[in-house]
Amino acid sequence: MASRNAPAPSWHRAAPAPIVLVSGPEDLLAERAIQLITQSVADDGQPPARTNLDAGTYATGQLLVAASPSLFDEPGLIVVDGAEAMSEAFLADALSYVAHPDPDVVVVVRHRGGVRGKRLLDAMRASGVPQYTCPAIARDNERVEFVAGEFRHASRTASARAVRALVDAVGGDVAELASACAQLVSDVEGEIDERAVARYYGTRVNATGYAVADAAVAGNAGEAIALARHAMATGTDAVPLVAALAMKLRTLAKVGAARGRGLDPARDLGMQPWQVDRARRELAKWTADSLSAAIQAVAQADADVKGGSRSPHFALERAVRSVAELADAPR
Repeated sequence: MASRNAPAPSWHRAAPAPIVLVSGPEDLLAERAIQLITQSVADDGQPPARTNLDAGTYATGQLLVAASPSLFDEPGLIVVDGAEAMSEAFLADALSYVAHPDPDVVVVVRHRGGVRGKRLLDAMRASGVPQYTCPAIARDNERVEFVAGEFRHASRTASARAVRALVDAVGGDVAELASACAQLVSDVEGEIDERAVARYYGTRVNATGYAVADAAVAGNAGEAIALARHAMATGTDAVPLVAALAMKLRTLAKVGAARGRGLDPARDLGMQPWQVDRARRELAKWTADSLSAAIQAVAQADADVKGGSRSPHFALERAVRSVAELADAPR
């Protein structure tokens, strides 16, 4: 039995056992861990009979019934989700089951974190139940490490610049990052470099600028300013960030004006349908007056970041905050 003080193995080492604990907040990694276990349990390529239980809505006896060999052909797999919100009934049944697990069934307990169910977690660890961790991927350096790991696990070489560019272009959604990595692995031959990332996902400046503009226009001042600060801290100039914000507002103005004149922006202004649909949704937060004020604020910022101010970073932040506040202003 491994030392109780030793760190738990990461998700990519997940393997079947009578009881398995998959812990941590990152759902994508947990899904992969469960998939690895499922593949290992498969009999001659046939997936095992799987039963899904929810620990939060669990009723007494469900675990024992699910583990009954008569309910499925062996081997069997039971996945219990939501153990961080487990019911008292699940706690009682699980404690009893941990003491005497069925060796022919694999029970995977998914716990995202927190103190709920600590008694069960302690009992599982004391019994030597294998635990596989799925830590959060929330910080920028964690996303970079995740993307680098995706390419490494696929036995592909990706430059550090390509990894950095992909994180900046795609953003913080781990599932989207994983999907982007898979696409590049599938479509790009040889080393994955920054040019390949730009070809599929755009440049870092454009992606970051549009992210700042989207957040500001939606009224999310904190998010927009944080994105702008991160962009500038990583070397992005204020000029293209302001330009992206101006472009976003011009799109809203065009769609709003077209609506008032009975025009079709896609047909009459040459805009893409998805741009029109998105702008129409975003215009719900805006009036003609607030949009005009936002355009004026960004025009001033544009002049400031091009030499009219000694602090282009401050000018950018002021414009971002102004746009976000105007989006949230009472109608």
